[in-house]
Amino acid sequence: MRDILEKQRTFALLGSTGTGKTSLAEMIFFNVGVTTRLGTIPNGNTVLDYEPEEIKKGGSIQPAFGVYTWKKNRHFLIDTPGDSNFQGELPYQIVAADGILYVLDATDGVKPQDKKLWNEAKEFELPTIIVVNKMDRERADFEKALKGIQDVLKAKPMVKYYPIGAEADFKGVIDVLEKKAYFFKDNGKIETGDIPADLTDKIDELYEYSIENIAESDEELMEKYLEEGELGTDDIISGLRKGVLSGEIVPVCAVSALQNKGAELILNMIQDLLPSPLERKPWKGVDGSIRKSSEEEPLAAFVFKTITTPFGGLLSMIRVLSGKLSSDMQVYNPEKNSKEKLGQLQYVIGKKMDPCKEEVGPGGIVAVAKLKSTQTGDTICDEKNPFILDKPKLPPQVLSYAISGESKGDEDKMMVAVQKLLEEDTSLKVQHSEETKEILLSGMGQLHIEMAIEKVKRRSKVGVKLKEPKIPYKETIKGKAEAHGRYKKQTGGRGQFGDCWIRISPLPRGAGYEFENQIVGGVIPKQFIPAVDQGIQEAAKKGVLAGYPVVDFKVELYDGSYHSVDSSELAFKIAGSMAFKEAAEKAGLVLLEPIMKMVITVPEEFMGDVIGDLSSRRGKVLGYESQEGIAEIQAQVPMAEVLKYAPDLRSMTGGQGTFVMEFDHYEECPPNIQEKVLEEVKAQKQE
Repeated sequence: MRDILEKQRTFALLGSTGTGKTSLAEMIFFNVGVTTRLGTIPNGNTVLDYEPEEIKKGGSIQPAFGVYTWKKNRHFLIDTPGDSNFQGELPYQIVAADGILYVLDATDGVKPQDKKLWNEAKEFELPTIIVVNKMDRERADFEKALKGIQDVLKAKPMVKYYPIGAEADFKGVIDVLEKKAYFFKDNGKIETGDIPADLTDKIDELYEYSIENIAESDEELMEKYLEEGELGTDDIISGLRKGVLSGEIVPVCAVSALQNKGAELILNMIQDLLPSPLERKPWKGVDGSIRKSSEEEPLAAFVFKTITTPFGGLLSMIRVLSGKLSSDMQVYNPEKNSKEKLGQLQYVIGKKMDPCKEEVGPGGIVAVAKLKSTQTGDTICDEKNPFILDKPKLPPQVLSYAISGESKGDEDKMMVAVQKLLEEDTSLKVQHSEETKEILLSGMGQLHIEMAIEKVKRRSKVGVKLKEPKIPYKETIKGKAEAHGRYKKQTGGRGQFGDCWIRISPLPRGAGYEFENQIVGGVIPKQFIPAVDQGIQEAAKKGVLAGYPVVDFKVELYDGSYHSVDSSELAFKIAGSMAFKEAAEKAGLVLLEPIMKMVITVPEEFMGDVIGDLSSRRGKVLGYESQEGIAEIQAQVPMAEVLKYAPDLRSMTGGQGTFVMEFDHYEECPPNIQEKVLEEVKAQKQE
């Protein structure tokens, strides 16, 4: 098996939306014989974008997988979505790969989203090849992309294949290190030829730069280069690979996936430059233990994704970390302390499954029918040698919408369908808001949530309504006050009596609630004091001003009285709530609104418009950085003003702006906003 693993490659296709990752995969599949035709996204017939929602959108909304052989060696491919709406589980997909094929669009170069995505990917320290795609398009500019790689991504690019021509005239590439020209034929094959005379100086310049970079990646090569002034062919090949594996060198090539230009060159680069699973750094466990990426180690495998088959069943996607995995094997899940019996392992190519008939070693990616207790993010292993991968953290959800069934009968069906979707997509979250009494579906953006609901409707045939969530306002007090709560009820038999005096005062924002018992001399018996506290808390939860929870206040219970026969916990609970309401009104109440922290990344030319728009939304710009044409703006904005920010930002920036958002703190509402909210609450009550 070791010989096989040394030649095996497992890589992820990464890049921002619209760069042509799926088209690149399609070109690879066509040239290795997985498919007999070159599918395209406009025609909706690619291997990897097969979900109806993907075909309709014209882009990936979930990761897809493929396996193929090149020169008798097995390659596993993970195609990741480029839209930030669908990158919630991206860290799991990156950790399942040994190398990265990062795709840029030759017409746009490095886009704002690329900087964020590149920095996230680099945290995993995976060897990377950059593919500049769409060299056949109008405005294709390889040099612009190269400059962006250096200046924005802060990478050290080494051009492996330099383009001959661009746009409609893109006809070949030059291998900089071998100083050979390759021209594309109509069938996707290549033929060698002479380097065009107008490019010889450019190639000589790139060659010298490349050799210096290769020499710098290895001390021995550096000494040899300084002594002899050149490197031999074997030194160049070994030095290049060493530099790529260490991350010091990032090779770059130019292709056109849609025109099937460059497949063979990319396939060779994957085979020659990306690592085998045996070259992977040891895996770290949550307990600090280490597991080598070797078939001789005990079994450990990471469940990094759950997918739905076209027939509605769930499949667990598994990356083997160490040891060997095979069909019908019994494995152990140490996180759930449960045993699992695997069924038939499957190789996945888009929506097609092929039975895996052999043992799978490190780097292998296979699917198995949904496991009973194992979920996305779990590790399965040999029970006698347990191991839990120290997996990466997933980003928090950035946006929530309220969901409800279109009719009463739809509610239960909807929840069953949504829960099933959560098994497939862990970047979605559903919760019941105690404050607004709504079911909230949270995700990575508006499009993410909308597509999730489309899936629910299609798969379960259930009506679902999606609407903006109510803002979880809160109330608080402005000053100090005292109040008396007295509850007395006399019926035919035993009566009810509770009597308390409280003092209320504001606490700092975010401090919550504090109760202090100052009763002395037993004027209220000890057993009734918790009831006063409970009554205050329940009344605060229901609100006083507009029905929103009252927060950040302190109550001192300092006096009261009781009746030896009629006093009860219920009576003191009611007395406490009465005293609280009166005290809160005396102290003066205001509304608090949630403030979100936002980081917005846009091309520099749109920065003024975006900052102006944030100001119009009552936002505070905390600062901004601008680097090589890309601006990052940090701001705090009221939640009420950014419920529909995603489409507005897209419109302002021509689709080039991205943002992340999380709750930061509560702030007092301006008087005009408070008045408006109170009017809306009053109107809703009247309805």
